Amino acid sequence: MKKLFFPLLGVTFVLSAVAHYAHWNTTFQFIVAAICVVFVAGFLGQATESVAHYAGQRLGGFLNATFGNAAELIIAIFLVKEGLFDMVKASLTGSIIGNLLLVLGASALAGGLKFKEQKFNIHLAGQNSTLMLLGVVALFIPAVFVKSEHLSEDDTLTLSLIIAGVMIVAYVGWLIYSMITHKSMLEDHVETNPDHGETAKWSRGMSIFFLVLATVMVAFVSEWLVGSVEVFSEKFGFSELFVGAFIVAIIGNAAEHSAAIMLAMKNKIGAAVEIAVGSSLQIALFVAPVLIFVSLLFERHMNILFSTIEIAAIAVAVLITSSVSRDGQTTWYEGKLLLLVYVVLGVAFFFV
Repeated sequence: MKKLFFPLLGVTFVLSAVAHYAHWNTTFQFIVAAICVVFVAGFLGQATESVAHYAGQRLGGFLNATFGNAAELIIAIFLVKEGLFDMVKASLTGSIIGNLLLVLGASALAGGLKFKEQKFNIHLAGQNSTLMLLGVVALFIPAVFVKSEHLSEDDTLTLSLIIAGVMIVAYVGWLIYSMITHKSMLEDHVETNPDHGETAKWSRGMSIFFLVLATVMVAFVSEWLVGSVEVFSEKFGFSELFVGAFIVAIIGNAAEHSAAIMLAMKNKIGAAVEIAVGSSLQIALFVAPVLIFVSLLFERHMNILFSTIEIAAIAVAVLITSSVSRDGQTTWYEGKLLLLVYVVLGVAFFFV
């Protein structure tokens, strides 16, 4: 399968481009673009992992989360441009709960089946839990206040912009805290049996080149995917909430899925947690707020008001993940619990 990866990547990319520009059947366009996004995200994950080899684990985990979120961010920008705000918020919700429950759950399960118990930095686990709760509060407060006080559309947008700014400041502060001032405190010293003999897939220069190339490919495929997603959801009777929260989010999270699971199976659960939880924090505290400001460039402006269902789903994901990860260790059973909660939320979203 490894030998076929790049040929399949090329074939699906070309086929998706032809289907889009030749205006083939919309359902076929969506399916081919979705498959292509998975391959491109896998390529992005490999390039990021190779760059991370030269950058170190903490910075590597951050790069994995950042470039792994490139697909979601680019897809979301095109959705914002089209004015599909409900689908944007649903996809952000799906990305957050998908990373916390699906990615982390699958990583803990896969790693736990190979190693009885996997440990990571307990201080990092506590800080992650606090930041996740901050994200829930930042999304919960405006929804409650706007609905109870019946604010005007202009006031709602102003409130959204201020809160979005606060969230970005919080995220930038976290980067300074974790990458500079308290870097040594958050480094993972508890992992056992690290594979010091690993070599990078490509040279430093080629890794960076492939990282840029993969990001550009993600941008193109994301535009092709968004161009067909609305027609696809209407044809099959799926709600925008379900399509955004699960179908688009799962496709966009493909890079994190593969990278985190592979790291957990190498007994590097700390790096897997960094990818899964770090990616969710980045979505909640950076990507979502940035999209509020990006919407100002277009005719219609997006606010930060998420639905009650979306906030409840995010809150549930944060609470169960905090409960599982606060002790700085995971087992296969805890991974299974996270996956089961994800299934419960998926079924609930399907019937909305």
